[in-house]
Amino acid sequence: MPHRFPDEILSTKIIGERQFLKAVDLFTTATERLTGEIDFRHVYLNFTDIEVELGGDNVVKTCPAALGPGFAAGTTDGPGVFGFQQGDTQINKLWKKLRDSLRKPSEFQVGCQKPKTVLLDTGEMFEPYAWAPAILPIQILRLGKLIILSVPGEFTTMAGRRLREAVKETLISNGNGEFDDDTHVVIAGLTNAYSQYVATLEEYEQQRYEAASTLYGPHTLSAYIQEFKKLAIAIAKGEKIAKPIVSPPDLSSVQLRFVSDPFIESPPNGVNFGDIQQDIKLPKVGWFKRGSKQKPTARFWSANPRFDLLTEGTYAVVERLEKRRWTPVYDDDDFSLVFKWALDNNTFTKSLATIEWDIPIDANPGVYRLRHFGSSKSAINSTNIYFTGASSAFAVF
Repeated sequence: MPHRFPDEILSTKIIGERQFLKAVDLFTTATERLTGEIDFRHVYLNFTDIEVELGGDNVVKTCPAALGPGFAAGTTDGPGVFGFQQGDTQINKLWKKLRDSLRKPSEFQVGCQKPKTVLLDTGEMFEPYAWAPAILPIQILRLGKLIILSVPGEFTTMAGRRLREAVKETLISNGNGEFDDDTHVVIAGLTNAYSQYVATLEEYEQQRYEAASTLYGPHTLSAYIQEFKKLAIAIAKGEKIAKPIVSPPDLSSVQLRFVSDPFIESPPNGVNFGDIQQDIKLPKVGWFKRGSKQKPTARFWSANPRFDLLTEGTYAVVERLEKRRWTPVYDDDDFSLVFKWALDNNTFTKSLATIEWDIPIDANPGVYRLRHFGSSKSAINSTNIYFTGASSAFAVF
């Protein structure tokens, strides 16, 4: 099994800080100022039915979306289950029966997806709505000589390299000297939509995880390259592109919802929402040390956070006492402050909110408290009732 960092929040913080520090380093050490024209081209395409010219009279087509058995096998660092292996092109009878009970792939789909064997024929499954996207956006952004290719999927390393090189060559050959070898072409993946992976034709023939997850058949990458070259020509020549003849469906009104609304809660008798269930326990020295493993922790009687997501607000705050006034200094945007919600193990009908503060080493010494914000639902008129609570004060040095 792959190693997983035991603390997801700390893992996210570590990864985010590494990316931030690298971005700052690149910014502060950059020697070339980005100047020039700002432009873009954007189009929607039906990726299940694109004719791709490979040269001469060789014209191929993309396919309706499908996943192969290598998809179920997972990756080397995250393997799947049920005996699937990367590179599989055969499916045993049991899985074929299960597949066919959902949707037996058409003869066209079977031939179109080869050498991938169709495990899930998502592109031909439409109940209660399409199981896979068909209409996808592609987009080029230009910032001077920086070209950003916005793609709705995950390109393998070689697939991305081929797309970048094709676009760069197209810009240079059509830009009347405006573009040259100093033009930088980068890929922004998972942009505006998601359609799984895009592998090269050679990778597709091997049918490992990424290839088995390349939805639109062996010529998916060639279709991307062809259509991005059209956008690159329009950028280079300053031409407009035709208005889209297709657009993605709006499924917002037909989304299936399997998560029920939170039930109306009430705290135990004699207790109000926001009251302390377990107050902060001080260390033996009577105060908390900055940067130590000891965390101020308080638990409050609460209600389901889904009653109000408090958008632009916060469920938890660390307040510092400044001249007799409590001033917010950290909230649940900060990695150091963690908000947890769960049902009470004793009742399973009441809920508790736990707030933990991992005191940063650079926190100012002083007197602090933890504060909780939440919302409950009235059983009488179903309106939201907002509440708050605060822990006891504690010192930090």
